[in-house]
Amino acid sequence: MRIYAVGGAIRDQLLGLKIHDIDYVVVGATVKEMLTNGFRPVGKDFPVFLHPETQAEYALARTERKTASGHQGFLFYADPSVTLEEDLSRRDLTINAMAQAVDEAGNLMGEIIDPYGGKADLAAKQFRHVSQAFAEDPLRLIRVARFAARFSDFKIHPTTLLVMRAIVASGELQALSRERIWHELSRAWTSIAPLRFVEVLEEVDAANLIFPEAFLHVWNNQKQQDQLAFEIKNCKPDLESRCAVLLKAINPSSISQWSEHYKMPHEVRDFVLITADLFQTLSSDQITADIVLNFFNRADLWRKPERLKKIISLLSGLGYELGIWNTALNVVDSVNASALAEQVKQANQTNSNLGPLIHQAVEAARLKAIHQAMVGN
Repeated sequence: MRIYAVGGAIRDQLLGLKIHDIDYVVVGATVKEMLTNGFRPVGKDFPVFLHPETQAEYALARTERKTASGHQGFLFYADPSVTLEEDLSRRDLTINAMAQAVDEAGNLMGEIIDPYGGKADLAAKQFRHVSQAFAEDPLRLIRVARFAARFSDFKIHPTTLLVMRAIVASGELQALSRERIWHELSRAWTSIAPLRFVEVLEEVDAANLIFPEAFLHVWNNQKQQDQLAFEIKNCKPDLESRCAVLLKAINPSSISQWSEHYKMPHEVRDFVLITADLFQTLSSDQITADIVLNFFNRADLWRKPERLKKIISLLSGLGYELGIWNTALNVVDSVNASALAEQVKQANQTNSNLGPLIHQAVEAARLKAIHQAMVGN
């Protein structure tokens, strides 16, 4: 039994980056041997085991054969006769197809095994696929675009671009699960250069299969694209902020459809929708107290005040004028809803249905406070 670290850990080590996770491959072992050594099986599609002490994942060296469409349509073959080079040959990019032996504690040792030229491609700063097996998994196209967002100074090898375009032409992208696409997209949009992700997909004619038409309309306007680049550079890299900046100019209905399609987490979706709502409101010729209060209600300010404060801070930090909105936030905070509710109760002791009256009184007080602040401003 020989154990190797493979993939991203070796790549990041060579780039001088921090290694977060290590993928281990076991060569020359059977399932029985793994179990005898205390490893616990967890893999559904192919034999993966958890280390008895560290709980790290160890996969048996394997080959695979395409049997159906999508990224899950493979038949895996794990056997002691499968070599490390055979296992590495099925990986996506040469920079992810390197390995290094590890000791019993899982520490890297010895020379880096590089049968497909990963070191040279790292030095050349290029993404190059290992073999024609790349074309069998459409998810790899999305992964390359995501790697481009992380390593923005890398180029895609011309032959790899051809294979990526062939994947798009085959229709295989449509077979991908929405959850997997969102997983790659969310990682790309929190990377150093999220717009590079879009550029790569455009380059291989896949952008229209991933993004809503309204987003591509914004993207294909050079002035708006330059504005997006400026804003991305100047906003925080968390997923909510990045998605909000990238999608804010899109009609909320398009955002809702797209977010539902890709199963975007609800908290991210709501943050993006409220940002887009506010962004559209900013273009109004005249912002009145009624407009402000209606927006606060739509944004669920009363239950989730920190979310709206973050959105206003986000847009303010990008240069949009939101002074009146900050003022309105401060004055509605001063409205004592509990005290108003008590006043309504005292004035209507015989009325058993006080809910609408309390709501009306609180709304009126908030509207008055916002109006007075705007007039004074």
